Amino acid sequence: MRRVLGVDPGLTRCGYAVLEARGATVMGVVSLGVITTPRDHEVPRRLAELHEELTALFDEYEPAEVAVERVFFQNNVRTAMSVGQASGVALSLAALRGLNVQQYTPSQVKDAVAGWGGADKSQVQRMVQARLGLSRPPQPADAADAAAIALCHIACSSSLLNAHRPQGVA
Repeated sequence: MRRVLGVDPGLTRCGYAVLEARGATVMGVVSLGVITTPRDHEVPRRLAELHEELTALFDEYEPAEVAVERVFFQNNVRTAMSVGQASGVALSLAALRGLNVQQYTPSQVKDAVAGWGGADKSQVQRMVQARLGLSRPPQPADAADAAAIALCHIACSSSLLNAHRPQGVA
């Protein structure tokens, strides 16, 4: 059994999801939520707060693997910068712990979870709900996005493992 931490990076709201999996099968949701930082704090302080909160998640849940959404394209440069900075915090924490860390674009996540890279947010949320056996889609949306990122990683990493497995090995 392995624990996967999915991170939907953001400076104001950073979604996270910790899932347990065996191969490509999700065994359960360990934790789902959002880390928030106050908009009125300076960026360095907000990054430090995000670092502290993510460190606490790493310590508490001990993920073996980390999946982070890759900043692919943003119309708003300011938003892209803050998402990139938050992403850097998560990536560096995983790297410092020697964890397997991967990044996925939004279209990769949508394709892996909803079967189509152009799926809208509500389609992805419904598929996350179905795949995790939840009574309703995870809220807030940042937590649902983090769960989708973790699901994408579980599917993609399991596919890669199977592709590199020698014939006849179960």
